[in-house]
Amino acid sequence: MSDYLLLVIAWAGYFSFHSLGASLTMKRWVAARRPAVMPAYRLIFNFLALLLLLPVLALMHRLDGAWLWRWEGGAFLFANGLAVLAAAGFLWSLRWYDGQEFMGLRQIRGGVKSVEDQEQFHLSPLHRHVRHPWYSLGLVILWTRDMNPALLISALLITLYLVIGYRLEERKLIAYHGERYRRYRERVPALVPLPWKRLDAKEADRISTGENPLPDKDKVGTGG
Repeated sequence: MSDYLLLVIAWAGYFSFHSLGASLTMKRWVAARRPAVMPAYRLIFNFLALLLLLPVLALMHRLDGAWLWRWEGGAFLFANGLAVLAAAGFLWSLRWYDGQEFMGLRQIRGGVKSVEDQEQFHLSPLHRHVRHPWYSLGLVILWTRDMNPALLISALLITLYLVIGYRLEERKLIAYHGERYRRYRERVPALVPLPWKRLDAKEADRISTGENPLPDKDKVGTGG
């Protein structure tokens, strides 16, 4: 078997585990059969996600082929400048997230057995421009790296997974937040910022509190 085919299979297996573990179907199955496990579900999932990623990264490192392209000169400064800005944007955005809830520590301390995420619906400044800012920032970092065959295959597969993954994630968000998230989705693009599809701070506040962001007559042409 080709080593690169093995890399594709490894990524596919990892993505399958990640999608299944994050799904409402799996959470409801565990909640129905092992409710005592639910407070630790998020922490266990995060731990396994990191652990199972290590063999895939090790395989990528072993497939250290010739460079397909490398950023040099002005392109190096531009590409890595974008990556630094993306990393800074990620760190800046953390102030609007509940890190304890994201890691699963809050659920353990509170003995939370609910299937739903506990973090309330809110829109950070980055969410006014794209619905999934961490995915967008991650893609910037991913595609500003030097590429050999293993890295390029991984970048393509990760990009495909994020495009599919955000759609799966939004099914959960609609289940959690209903019409409020649907209105938000109509106004803001998923991954790529568009100047004509964004929210100002007041509109974001209105959606976060469950209000219509604009009168209906002002919303013509903003869907899609």
